[in-house]
Amino acid sequence: MPGTTSRGRSAWAEGPRLGTAYYNEYLPDPARLSTDLRLMVEAGITCIRVGESVWSTWEPRDGEFDLEWLARVLDGAAEHGIDVILGTPTYAVPPWLSHRHPELAVVRKDGSSVPWGGRQEVDFASEVFRGYAERVIRAVLGRYGRHPAVIGVQLDNEAGLHLIHNAHVVERFRRWVAERYRDVETLNREWGLAYWSHRISAWDELWAPAGNTTPAYDLAWRRFQAELTAEFIGWQAGIAREYVAEDTVLTTCIAYQRPAMDDVAVGEHLDIASGNAYYLAQDSLDYEREGAGGQWYADDVPQLILSADRMRATKQASFLVTETGAASIGAASLTRPPYDGQLAQAAWLLVARGARLVSSWHWHTLHSGAEVHWGGILGHDLRPGRVYDEIAAIGRQFAAASEWLADAVPDADIGIVYARDSEWMMTFEPPLSPSGGAPDRGSYARIVGAFGRAAIDAGLQVGYVNERQVTDAAELLSRYPTLIVAGLVAASDRTLEILAEYARLGGRLVVGPRTGYADDQGRMRSVTAPAVLGPLAGVANREFAAPPTPVPLERDGTVVGEAHGWIDALEPGEAEVLLGYRHPHYGRWAAVTRRPVGEGEITVVGTLPDRGSLAAVIAGAAGADPASGLVIDRPLPVTVHSLSGARGRVWVLHNWSGEPREIRLSRAVASVIDGVVHAVGHDVVLAPWDVRVWREL
Repeated sequence: MPGTTSRGRSAWAEGPRLGTAYYNEYLPDPARLSTDLRLMVEAGITCIRVGESVWSTWEPRDGEFDLEWLARVLDGAAEHGIDVILGTPTYAVPPWLSHRHPELAVVRKDGSSVPWGGRQEVDFASEVFRGYAERVIRAVLGRYGRHPAVIGVQLDNEAGLHLIHNAHVVERFRRWVAERYRDVETLNREWGLAYWSHRISAWDELWAPAGNTTPAYDLAWRRFQAELTAEFIGWQAGIAREYVAEDTVLTTCIAYQRPAMDDVAVGEHLDIASGNAYYLAQDSLDYEREGAGGQWYADDVPQLILSADRMRATKQASFLVTETGAASIGAASLTRPPYDGQLAQAAWLLVARGARLVSSWHWHTLHSGAEVHWGGILGHDLRPGRVYDEIAAIGRQFAAASEWLADAVPDADIGIVYARDSEWMMTFEPPLSPSGGAPDRGSYARIVGAFGRAAIDAGLQVGYVNERQVTDAAELLSRYPTLIVAGLVAASDRTLEILAEYARLGGRLVVGPRTGYADDQGRMRSVTAPAVLGPLAGVANREFAAPPTPVPLERDGTVVGEAHGWIDALEPGEAEVLLGYRHPHYGRWAAVTRRPVGEGEITVVGTLPDRGSLAAVIAGAAGADPASGLVIDRPLPVTVHSLSGARGRVWVLHNWSGEPREIRLSRAVASVIDGVVHAVGHDVVLAPWDVRVWREL
C-alpha cells in the first residue's frame, strides 16, 4: 500500500517481487518522477535500484558533493510504498578523477592502459583510488543509508571486468605467492619450474604475468585476481555496515562471466546474492535452438535455466535478479524485443529457480550514452506500451502467487559441480577448438553447459554446487541423488575422494571429460586418469584427442549419435560399455561406461556426445523418476520446475515454442493465479510461449 515500506531481510520473504532500475537523473525531464512512480505502482513494481552509476553527479568536482538530488526520489518511493536498493557509485569514475590520477588506469596484459571513456577503467586495488572511493561511499550512505525507503545497498557493480596488471598489483602478487609457498625451492618444485629454465633463486625473480607460459602460475594469478575482487567488495561492505540499519541487506550485482569474479568468494561478504540474468528473446527462446553459449547473455533456453541455478549456488540460497532484459538488451544489432508472453516466461523461470526479485534493466530506454538501444519498460517516448502492459501483468501474477511462494525452495533432481579453478585452467589452455579453428577459451563453460543442457532435456531440475562447496559426501547425497562433475581438470585429492565416497554411499556420479587430470596446483598428475575415480569406475585413460570433426557413436554395432570436440580414450576394464566409437582408430576405446560402486554407481563420459545422446546417458544415470514428473510423456519444448514450501509444492510449466502443446497431468493441480483446477489425467493445452503456475492439490 502507498505510504508503507518493507524492511531489510524480511522484504525477501514475501514471495516474488517485481523491480526495475530507475535513473531519474537520466531523464530529459526529471520532473516526471511522480508519473513514473505512479506507473510503477500500477504495474506492481515494488522495488527500484538507484544511484550506482553516477559518481560524477554525486561528486561533480573533487571534494564537492551534491547529495540532495536523490532525496525526492527516495521520499517519493517511500510515499508510494516502493523499496529501494541504493548503489555505491564506485564502478563508474568521474572525469576529474581520471584526469587528476592517470596512473589509476588499469594496465592490461600487453602493457597498454584501459582508456577512460567507458566504466571500470580504474585499478580498484590502489590505495589512492580507495581513498576517493571511501569518501564518496561515506558521503552517500551517510546521507541516505538509513532512509526509510532503503532496504538494501548494492556494493559497486559487475566487478571483476579486468585482470589488473599495474606494477603494484604484480608486486603484491609476488608477495602473495611468497606467503603461500614460503621458500623459492618449494615454488620451483610445486610449479615445475625446471621446465624452460624457469627456476628462480629469489622472489624478485618471479616474472610478471604478462609473459607467463606456466599453467600453475596462471592458476595462481587468476586466484589472486579473484581475491582482489572479493576483498574489494568486502572492504565496501565493512564501510557500508557502519551507515545502515542492522536488517538492511548488502549485495552486489554479479556479472558471472567476469574474468576476475569468483562469485562464491564474493558471496561470503553479502547478505543475499544478486546478479544479471540476461537472455536473447524471440526465436532464441525456442527450446529446440542450441545457442553458441559462453557469452554474457543466454542465447537458448537451457542456458537461461542454468544461469538462474548458478546464481542460486552463490550462497546456496534464494537470490535477487538485479538486472534482466525488458524490451531488448545490448547493442542495436542484438535488438530482439520479446514475443508476446516471453517476458512472463523468463520472469517465472527465474522465480522457479529461486529468485525473490526480478528487476528489469531498466525503467526507461535511454536517450543518450552507450546503451540507447537497450530497451526499457518504457520506450523513448516514455509512454506505457506493449512491454509495460506485459510487465504489469507479471506484477499481478506475482501478487496473486505470493502467499504460495513466500518460503518455497526450488527442487533439484541432479547437481552439477562448477569450479572456477578448472574454468581458469581451460581459459589458459583450452581443450576445445570448434571445427579445428582457434582455441575456445570458453571450453569449460561449454563442457559443463552441455551436461547441464542434457539434464534439462532429460526433464531433471538442476542445482549447481561450487567445487569449494563439496565438503561432505553424505550432505551432498542428501541434496542430490545424482551428481555431474565434468571438466574438473583442477581438483584436489580431497575433492576427488569426497566424490568417490558420494558414489559409495549411494550417489549416482556422472564423470565427464578432463576430470581428474590435474591437481589443485594446476599440474598434470603422474597417475593414470581419472585420478582417484578411475579405479572405482573401472576405467583407465592414457590417451586423449581433440578431433576436428565429429566421430560417430555406436551402441551394439549401430550408429546412434556423434562425439564432438574431445575424446578421453576410455579403457573400460571392469566397467560396462554403454557407447563406443565407429572409427578405425578411436573404435578401440569406450565413449561412455558405467559401473556399480558400493551403494551407488559411476558413469564416465569421455567425450561430448550430441544433445540427444547425452540426454539419454544422463537420464539413464539418474535412474529414478524426476521430481518434475508432473507431465506424462512430456513434449520436449515443455519444461517443468517446482518449488516446495510450507504450503506445499508449486509447479511452473513453460511451453518454449511458438506452437501450442498439449500435456497430460499425473497429479491434480490448481492455478495460484486464477484458481482454475485440473484433475489427474486432464489434458491441458499450453498456448505458444505460455507459462502456468500451479499448486499441487
